[in-house]
Amino acid sequence: MTLHRRALLAGTAAALTGAERARAQAPLQQRAPVRVSDDIVQPLPHSAPGSDLEVIDLWPDHPPGGGGPYRSEYRFDETLTGVITGVARPCLLVIRPERPNGAAVVVAAGGGYRRIDIGNEGLPVGQWLARGGLTAFVLIYRLPVEGWRDGADAPRQDAQRAMRLVRWRADAYGLDPDRVGVLGFSAGGHLMGTTATDAEQDLYDDIDEADGLSARPSFAGLIYPIVTMRAPYDRTISSRKVLVGDDPPDARRRAYSVEVQVNARTPPVFLVQASDDRIAVTDHPLLMHAALRAAGVPTEMHLFERGGHGFGLGVPGSPAAAWPTLFMAWMRGHGMLRV
Repeated sequence: MTLHRRALLAGTAAALTGAERARAQAPLQQRAPVRVSDDIVQPLPHSAPGSDLEVIDLWPDHPPGGGGPYRSEYRFDETLTGVITGVARPCLLVIRPERPNGAAVVVAAGGGYRRIDIGNEGLPVGQWLARGGLTAFVLIYRLPVEGWRDGADAPRQDAQRAMRLVRWRADAYGLDPDRVGVLGFSAGGHLMGTTATDAEQDLYDDIDEADGLSARPSFAGLIYPIVTMRAPYDRTISSRKVLVGDDPPDARRRAYSVEVQVNARTPPVFLVQASDDRIAVTDHPLLMHAALRAAGVPTEMHLFERGGHGFGLGVPGSPAAAWPTLFMAWMRGHGMLRV
């Protein structure tokens, strides 16, 4: 399951047809004087995961706030197989199903906000979703440790922009804008959790007509998520240090604790955790579940006896391997899957 940055840069723009080509190449209506270029959609070689995998840049120019490891010649670095760092140009990796059912999921892999583990929690999950008829958009988001001036808000900006772009391109991908959800793992679970709870808080200035659309997901799946930055549960050393620092004031802890931001407008949430997880201890999903119930938000939680942290789709035969089937059933129950 490798996806090297040189593969992303190889080849010419993909040939699209009909309405899809028109929608994909049409320039966005500008609301700010920034340079706009067509979103880059490049094919991967047939030997790469998903022969029809496409790449969509999130921002028409440099991302908001400035800073970061900006290099015009590459989007990100994948020196280690399946592990992404050096995110200069955040983007979406698109995995299309053979028989799309109109639903879509933006997937955020984890990595402690220091890297993105697409080899375990990104591409395999996207391919599994596509087999179920969902269009998957694997999010390559900015990492706060890489010098972005907006710091901990940089990945949140990328997630909001991703949701809006997917909805803006709904016609091109045959999607129902009301069935676009998120699925996040570990730190990616934190990112998708904040996207589900703070969608009404605009974290960047509008740049085009896509930003007039809602960033609120239709549903959210949070798999062994990092949820809270509050003591005594803030033992997720990497994510906590990156987002709020070593000894942050209580206000900052609360600002980046997902359960604190839950409100009645939060979409339905599906939670998965293993009791023996030593990184995101079980208090994280329990706090989220309690907050969702208090706000009257539909939620389902599965707490498995074994699985540890970072099990992705689950080791075959292990208790945690049941969650993908349970998640599909939950989405079907909420009307997100239609034949």
